[in-house]
Amino acid sequence: MKSTLRISAMLLAAAVAAPAARLTPTAGQAFEHYVAGVENRVLRQQRPRISEGELKPDAVRIEAVNGGSWEVDGGLLHHWRAAAFVPAATPAGMLAVLEDYDHLARYYSPDVVSSQLLTGGVTNATLRMRFRKRRIVTVVLDAEFDVQSGLAGPHRGYSLSRSTHVWQVDQPGTSRERRRAEGADDGFLWRLNSYWTFEEARGGLIIECEAVSLTRDVPAGLGWLIAPIVQTLPRDSLEFTLTATKNALAANAGRRLDDRAN
Repeated sequence: MKSTLRISAMLLAAAVAAPAARLTPTAGQAFEHYVAGVENRVLRQQRPRISEGELKPDAVRIEAVNGGSWEVDGGLLHHWRAAAFVPAATPAGMLAVLEDYDHLARYYSPDVVSSQLLTGGVTNATLRMRFRKRRIVTVVLDAEFDVQSGLAGPHRGYSLSRSTHVWQVDQPGTSRERRRAEGADDGFLWRLNSYWTFEEARGGLIIECEAVSLTRDVPAGLGWLIAPIVQTLPRDSLEFTLTATKNALAANAGRRLDDRAN
């Protein structure tokens, strides 16, 4: 018990001592330049890059793009891709999940605490979300996104989500809750864009998501604290999101089949 308390105290002290980070213009520009290329490709193809034959039943395939993470001046860029096959799911069913803007916590809890449609309609929307991630420390973030989604034909569709604001939240849920200034925080997430594509295959739907994010770099001497968060969080978050989406689609497809049987 005493050793556990000592370890917890050490982690807390290290978290408090971790130097604040600052988003630099060069890091922001590197992110924008990179995602411009990703979006150009996604909008051209409008379909998953991974084929049905590459996917194992009941499994999520996740892979690093360009090594997964790499340094830019003032930060780290992360790019991961994940895919799965969902039997009996449809493009319309996928959009119903992704566009349920006021109830995303229903599908993505505990990572998503709350969500709200701010402006726009279904296919072009501005969305607010609160995230909570637990690693060595618990990180709570408020973020806003511009989202475009729709069908690219009778058998496939897409959804593009671009972060416009990300705030780290201190003491969330208390009377002392406050947002730190954007880009002047612990740097666990400064930017996050997600690119969904999905297409009907034999008896179901292939769903694929690419997530590109920007975080702080790893400060010297605190790699053991910061690295497990900024280097593993992008991959783990995408895997969770893809799995949760797959489960929501499978549950909805199962209910449709039951309704038809009755």
